[in-house]
Amino acid sequence: MNGPDASAQAPSFEQEVDASGLTCPLPILRAKKALAQMASGEVLRVITTDRNAIRDFQAFARQTGNTLVAQQEVDGRGVHFLRRR
Repeated sequence: MNGPDASAQAPSFEQEVDASGLTCPLPILRAKKALAQMASGEVLRVITTDRNAIRDFQAFARQTGNTLVAQQEVDGRGVHFLRRR
């Protein structure tokens, strides 16, 4: 996680999933569905409010082979950037 100005360093992304208000496993499932429709190398940004999402997305990236490019906290929300394998 980066500091309050983290959004200034945010990676560029092709698609976004807003999973605010959803709890595990729904943010992961939404991300998985979006990634399946993306081309290899494209980046997905996922916004979450579930405090377990940080660990969940780290595990998801390890298990699926997608790259977790960055994780940030912006205004109390987790923002996760995944690069499609």
